[in-house]
Amino acid sequence: MSEPVDLLLTNGAVVTMDPGGNVYMEGAVAVRGREIVAVGTVAELTARYEPRETRDCRGCAIIPGLINGHAHVPMSLLRGLVADQQLDVWLFGYMFPVENRFVDADFSYTGALLSCLEMIRGGTTTFVDMYYFEEQVARAVDESGMRAICGQTVLRLPTPDAPSYDEGLERARRFMESWHGHERVTPTIAPHAPYTCTDEIYHEAAALCRRHGVPMITHLSETAREVTESRAEREATPIGYANRVGAFDVRCIAAHCVHATEDDILLLRERGVGVVPCPSSNLKLASGVAPIRRFIQAGVKTGLGTDGPASNDDQDMLTEIHLAALLPKGVSGDPTVVPAREALALATSLGAQAVHLGHLIGSLVPGKRADIAVIELGRAHSAPRYYYAPDAIYSHLVYSAHSDDVRDVLVDGRWLMRDRRLMTINEDDVLQRAQAIADRIDMFMAEREVNLLDKILAIGGVQQAELFEVQAKARISETTAERIIALLNDPAITITKASERTQYDTYFLWEDDNKGRIRLREDHRLDPGARLEPKYTLTLTDPAVRGEYSSAVLLGRARYTAHADRTLRFYREYFQPDTVIEIEKKRRRWRIIYKEEDFAINIDALVGPHQPGTYIEIKSRTWSRKDAEHKTELIGELLQLFGVDENALFKQEYVEL
Repeated sequence: MSEPVDLLLTNGAVVTMDPGGNVYMEGAVAVRGREIVAVGTVAELTARYEPRETRDCRGCAIIPGLINGHAHVPMSLLRGLVADQQLDVWLFGYMFPVENRFVDADFSYTGALLSCLEMIRGGTTTFVDMYYFEEQVARAVDESGMRAICGQTVLRLPTPDAPSYDEGLERARRFMESWHGHERVTPTIAPHAPYTCTDEIYHEAAALCRRHGVPMITHLSETAREVTESRAEREATPIGYANRVGAFDVRCIAAHCVHATEDDILLLRERGVGVVPCPSSNLKLASGVAPIRRFIQAGVKTGLGTDGPASNDDQDMLTEIHLAALLPKGVSGDPTVVPAREALALATSLGAQAVHLGHLIGSLVPGKRADIAVIELGRAHSAPRYYYAPDAIYSHLVYSAHSDDVRDVLVDGRWLMRDRRLMTINEDDVLQRAQAIADRIDMFMAEREVNLLDKILAIGGVQQAELFEVQAKARISETTAERIIALLNDPAITITKASERTQYDTYFLWEDDNKGRIRLREDHRLDPGARLEPKYTLTLTDPAVRGEYSSAVLLGRARYTAHADRTLRFYREYFQPDTVIEIEKKRRRWRIIYKEEDFAINIDALVGPHQPGTYIEIKSRTWSRKDAEHKTELIGELLQLFGVDENALFKQEYVEL
């Protein structure tokens, strides 16, 4: 007597991805409820089961639903926002500022829905996410019918949904509690990366994961620079550090791991960490090529991910599978490494193990969930087909199939797409809502890119000051410099403060002077008792309004100063100046009172090819023309006292020489 089932998929090439590598060219899959109950030939299953519905899959491959092991799905709304940048410029110069301004609950929900419909269309049934307002991502997953591990992101920096990391930890705790036990959503916490987190964040995250029995998600060793800086700061690679702070004491999903060392690889295997390279994103951001073949050889649980759509720019897992097969060949020079069957496993059976869901999904075997994709194989780019070799079907899927070849998708036996028609998401509505959000971001970016102050504000707060000062500069001999220093003990002069420093100034200039000028300063104090660490500042000055005097110049300008915590390369790539000028000087500075007025006396020794030599600079803040005229007279007296020849005076700033 035939057994009843809900669905029988028939006449397709069933690629089970089971441990035996079974493929049934004239195959069928029987589904009851949310589970697969049988896989085999059409003849066997039609004789054994009485389906409520039969779906003919002639000319198609029936495969396990694809698993996207690492994503930031709301970032589909930032697709195409910026490209061709280093990771730190991309992240800190564009992504974080835009996210801090625009990411809210609606952003995360709409972006997640957009990604879900894209992934369903590409045959992906499960994804691992880390983002903000993750309860909205979970909501989108629930409505779409997909399966996901949703990680609430936590950083030591303020985020769009948590002004501090302890509030971020609390938000993650509430999220995990409220969604715990959902059939298709696994709620968890996602410490962003070692370079954006603290030991405490990882300790607390591990405790939460242990309490709820869920895996932790984090980024590790994505770039070579990240590894170098981690060794310098923590005396460990990011992977070694993550192990040290308890990230591997629970099940862990580690994204990227592009620059894992051999010791790292062995550690990842020993601790059972799931590793998820993202080939397209790693290539686009020039992070490198992950050692996928070595991961597999070493027995590391290895999957594949798309990363966020802002750095990919799509969520097409068939493309990632394609690259996972090709890149190791190109890097190694060996065309046999990562064969097609193994590449497909990275997004199915192996990928399921990497995200710690191998007991539920990843292969078409009885007892597992009915997460299934049906892919047409007879289209122009995938025809004709060959049948003489059992493994030929893997080549068709890995090297020829496209995401738009996906015809049907099921999760837990429920149709999410049938005949390319989405069953759970209103595509037109989502696209319209996504474009409305993108239009607001587009306006913000257009205004920011032409305004240097906006660009500085986007990466950190600034202090603003309206600066008016009179100043005189002259080139002097070293002998004159020593005489001036001695004359500072004149009874008419009172020294209020003295300092000595070396300053490295990098000026970013534009052909359009109206844009202003940016100076990146590295200031090293050398006087006894001064701070040990150098001070880094970023200063924007608007075009100066000049007033000329006989021995001095009056400068008036708006000035904006911010703490600089990025590299020179970062700022150069971020601001994209037309000209860069570097000036190194050793500065001896005295703050003095002369005739009841404050002045700064600088003796500067300029080093390098740009007008090297010794200079004196006398300057004072001023707030009115009458005051400026008075202070100019006093500057003239000081110059005369110091014996500085008027012919040595010049009215340019150092960068203008």
